[in-house]
Amino acid sequence: MIRLFTVLFVMITSSAFAEDMTIEMLNKRDDGAKMVYSEDIARVDVGDTITWVPTSKGHNVQFVTVPEGVEKIKSKNNKEVSFTFEKEGVYLYVCTPHKGMGMIALVVVGDSLENLDSVKKSKMNGKSKRKLKELIEHLHHH
Repeated sequence: MIRLFTVLFVMITSSAFAEDMTIEMLNKRDDGAKMVYSEDIARVDVGDTITWVPTSKGHNVQFVTVPEGVEKIKSKNNKEVSFTFEKEGVYLYVCTPHKGMGMIALVVVGDSLENLDSVKKSKMNGKSKRKLKELIEHLHHH
């Protein structure tokens, strides 16, 4: 009996370090920004999970640029999607229908920015081009 308790205890403590973050897909954010995710830049650690929630209808999550070897996800519109980040680096994702309207965001996993150059080279159009530049500048200052 004691042994079982120890195993359970170890499992609970090891998973306690992994954080779960929720990001909302929004038509309008509190700050007045339209067609956005609730976090422009999310910072998480390896092993953390982000769940994107379609608070407003018509949005999804599509990974555009990710660290090497990471599978790019593309969720269906109006569907909640979760992803556990197992690799350090910068992840750029967009809302497929609204990427031209600037609906893009970054996830920074751990302290590594080594793939930032490939993020910078990502093809963006419309408002997203300017927004990507702003987000990258923001990363350099923090």
